[in-house]
Amino acid sequence: MNTITSALLGAIQGLTEFLPVSSSGHLVLFQNLLGYKEPELLLDTTLHLGTLTAVFIYFYSDLKKIASDTIKLDGKSPNVNLLIWILVASIPTGLIGLIFRHPLEALFHDSYKVGIMLITTGFILLTTRLIRFAKKASLTVGLLPALAIGIAQGIAIIPGISRSGITIACALIIGLERELAGRFSFLLSIPAIIGAALLQLKGEEIARVGIASLGAGFLAAALVGLLALKLLMGMVRQGRLHYFAPYCWLAGIVTIATS
Repeated sequence: MNTITSALLGAIQGLTEFLPVSSSGHLVLFQNLLGYKEPELLLDTTLHLGTLTAVFIYFYSDLKKIASDTIKLDGKSPNVNLLIWILVASIPTGLIGLIFRHPLEALFHDSYKVGIMLITTGFILLTTRLIRFAKKASLTVGLLPALAIGIAQGIAIIPGISRSGITIACALIIGLERELAGRFSFLLSIPAIIGAALLQLKGEEIARVGIASLGAGFLAAALVGLLALKLLMGMVRQGRLHYFAPYCWLAGIVTIATS
């Protein structure tokens, strides 16, 4: 895979990782369109690290406050509480990833099922339209919401299910305030992406794909991802997550048609 193709897939990853349309589903779709019938899981992981960099940049202030209050052992700090719930939510995500990793990775080879999952993502996003007028939203996460969102993130390992879409939708349905739902979703992605990368990165695979190709994809994913993240957070605040549902349905149909 050459650097231009990797950069293109990186831009697609950066755009679709944060917009709730499933980055993994789009990578399968575009790799099929570009003639790569065997998915490059290492490249997919590298592109996720690129978008993780975008998360660090966008939420730098939040992460700095969390680190500072944690070092101070300030148990009353909302930032420390947020960190605790992120760690709690990461438990079901990690368990799902470890137990079901290999059968779920096999779905990358089945474009038809990826298309079905993209269509499913559209319906998940549509549910957020039904809760626009929910009563007073919660400004804290809590144990049960953290576990539920963590399970939702674990389900998003399935290619075609949008991680941001399903976690934010779950948070909103539970009753979290929109801004908190978006922040928690993306901060929760940090340990998930790091864990997936540690499982996937292998020296021989890096040599096979090529450092230049991986680097080009990483940079494209980080830059485009940062722009997409800013766009999506604005739409989450405005309650417009469901706007992406028709696109997911269309992408799912195209993926099925090209499988």
